[in-house]
Amino acid sequence: MTEWTREAILADAKEQNVRFIRLIFTDINGVIKNVEIPQSQLKKAMDNKMMFDGSSIDGFVRIEESDMYLVPDLSTWLVFDWKETEADAKIARLICDIELSHRQPFAGDPRTNLKRVMQKMYDMGFTHFNLGPEPEFFLFKLNQEGEATKTLYDNGGYFDLAPTDLAENCRRDIVLELEDHGFEIEASHHETAPGQHEIDWKYLNAVEACDAIQTFKLIVKSVARRHHLHATFMPKPVYGVAGSGMHCNLSLFNEAGNAFYDPSASDGLSQVARYFIGGILQHASALTAICNPTVNSYKRLVPGYEAPVYIAWSSQNRSPLIRIPSARDQSTRIEVRSVDPSANPYLALAVLLEAGLEGIRDQIEPPQAIDRNIYTMSHEERIAAGIQDLPGSLREALQALREDETVLNALGDHIASNFITSKRMEFSSYQKRVTEWEFEKYFTSI
Repeated sequence: MTEWTREAILADAKEQNVRFIRLIFTDINGVIKNVEIPQSQLKKAMDNKMMFDGSSIDGFVRIEESDMYLVPDLSTWLVFDWKETEADAKIARLICDIELSHRQPFAGDPRTNLKRVMQKMYDMGFTHFNLGPEPEFFLFKLNQEGEATKTLYDNGGYFDLAPTDLAENCRRDIVLELEDHGFEIEASHHETAPGQHEIDWKYLNAVEACDAIQTFKLIVKSVARRHHLHATFMPKPVYGVAGSGMHCNLSLFNEAGNAFYDPSASDGLSQVARYFIGGILQHASALTAICNPTVNSYKRLVPGYEAPVYIAWSSQNRSPLIRIPSARDQSTRIEVRSVDPSANPYLALAVLLEAGLEGIRDQIEPPQAIDRNIYTMSHEERIAAGIQDLPGSLREALQALREDETVLNALGDHIASNFITSKRMEFSSYQKRVTEWEFEKYFTSI
């Protein structure tokens, strides 16, 4: 793996004929933003002298505090081999942290905030917090004008292949593009719903993994468009089929190795892993506002479509919020199944880590594992087993977030305040809209 120094980046930019560089960052809502500069400004960017107007970004700063610096992380240098660029000229990217005009880290930068939470992990003696994401997405056809339609590209199902899975070639091209850009792809396949797909890659340390998720989304959308398709990471774009999740496989390491593994335990899970699970379950309702941050997210979190709606854990079935995959030793991990791809990955990882670390510090024992299919349990059986539901709407989740000091602390005052304000406005706007369902249900019958 190349160690990208200033000199190595300048040499690579010259060798590959890089003409433009995208200085990329992520806003509070998880939207990827960029300032594009010509190659002539690359040295200035690496001197941390590139400024931008932060007041133009939702949730950043007020207009009187607008001057902010883009601080490139040199390890994120990546040259995109976009086929639509002219001649041999290429575009590169550097992922940036944000600093204020007086050169202090910006508390509203999600990437910087994740690093802040990870420092707590280091202070507790842990060395790595790894994430292996499983993002799902849908492919829709474009019309003659290049606009997205609501027509799915195929009618395939779980693990189908051509000719049923018409998107096989598109998905292969996405995988090849990802591999060309440094991803270690482990698997790709058609998912449960028509037009739905999943591509998984090897775990990375938390910040790198979140960077990779944002890069993954850019590449998927770009390659899909070359195939005259629109890729969407909307959690529930189609009624009556499964929605798209982004299961998060989490593992915590110390100098001795995987802190979640204990070979002497009957199930191979360490006490640290149990406490970590306990922390996540205790804060599950508030975590949902961050891990499922859109109105549409809650159309996925309903019974009947394999998405988790119950606060529980298990090593034997996929119906609870947390599943423990069977792999052990250095592969021991916790799979949080509620997260969807509309989540800001930096914020999602920050709150999950904070909750898990509190579980370890406060020795929060998880409830008994539920090793039966919760979907088939009656309401009374779930109550008797102490199983609570996840929030059923963005409004419920935001209320839980406002009451949870641990999750608020994981976000910091700036992000928490602006996130809640933004999402309350989103839900209010949604409430005022009249949907097609309402017309079909009431227009002629009332």
